[in-house]
Amino acid sequence: MPSIKDTELEMVQLVLPEHANVRGTLYGGRMMDWITTAATMPAMRLARGSVVLASMDDLDFLHPVAIGDVVTLRARVEFVGTSSMEVGVEVYAEDPKRGEQRLTTASHLAMVAVDEQARPRPVGTRMQPADDRERAIYAAAQSRKQMRERGITDRNQQAARVTDEDAASLTYAIEVSRIVFPEDAVLGTMMFAGRLMMLLDEVASILALRFCRCPVVTASIDAMSFYAPVRVGEIVVCQAALNHVGRTSLEVGIKALAEHPLTGARRHTCTAFLTLVHVDREGPKPVRRFTPTTPAERRRWEAAERRRQHRMERRARLAPRTS
Repeated sequence: MPSIKDTELEMVQLVLPEHANVRGTLYGGRMMDWITTAATMPAMRLARGSVVLASMDDLDFLHPVAIGDVVTLRARVEFVGTSSMEVGVEVYAEDPKRGEQRLTTASHLAMVAVDEQARPRPVGTRMQPADDRERAIYAAAQSRKQMRERGITDRNQQAARVTDEDAASLTYAIEVSRIVFPEDAVLGTMMFAGRLMMLLDEVASILALRFCRCPVVTASIDAMSFYAPVRVGEIVVCQAALNHVGRTSLEVGIKALAEHPLTGARRHTCTAFLTLVHVDREGPKPVRRFTPTTPAERRRWEAAERRRQHRMERRARLAPRTS
């Protein structure tokens, strides 16, 4: 049986201009895509076949990554269930001129082995931690899996939640739709989760820019789960709304729906909460104020306040470190 170390994989990317935002730093959605790609590869190796992303833990961007930096993503399978795997990914950025790596972000993802019809299938192997360190990692990953399962009791029920009753009473909200092409799928006909997260980040950025009319970058994305797939040929609908505004940051909530182009039937694919920050060359800058006025806006504001407190505590625990 493989140990955790046996599954380790390193993926290296050079940040090119095509990967950057208008500020010349790595686009947050691109980083999410790379993280999902890095997590997918060791999971596929271990499961000997196709896997899909079921959920991703909180993701915080600790440092900006510039054009010309070398990004190293280190992924490993940390726990194996019947059909699911817990995968940890750490991302380090290196300025070639200085030669020093710094931790940019870290996350944990749940990957599920699937068959040709995208139905869960057994991974087909177990994992044997090699030493006390690996046993601690294995136990922590198992605990995350159990907590995740308690939070999602019925994916089918979540997938059926496609109507947003708040939409008519939100001051700042947008809806963006696009067709899913074959190039958006990594295997079969399912849209690759990394591509979807790039789209979510783009739509959240559009709403943030329209609200504050100033440069913004993605600072974090809260834990998210996928309830239903989006397939090639379908329409992916992204509905975004402004939830909260702080001194220099704002939170955007976004729901992704999969729409069948012929019947119009929709499925709830996922919901995400992204935090974006107004920055310039000198650092974070204030954004314009926003006061919630409707019951829906006040309810969303209060929920966002709780998430904001959780983010601050989480970032305090994630101490920057080098490799």
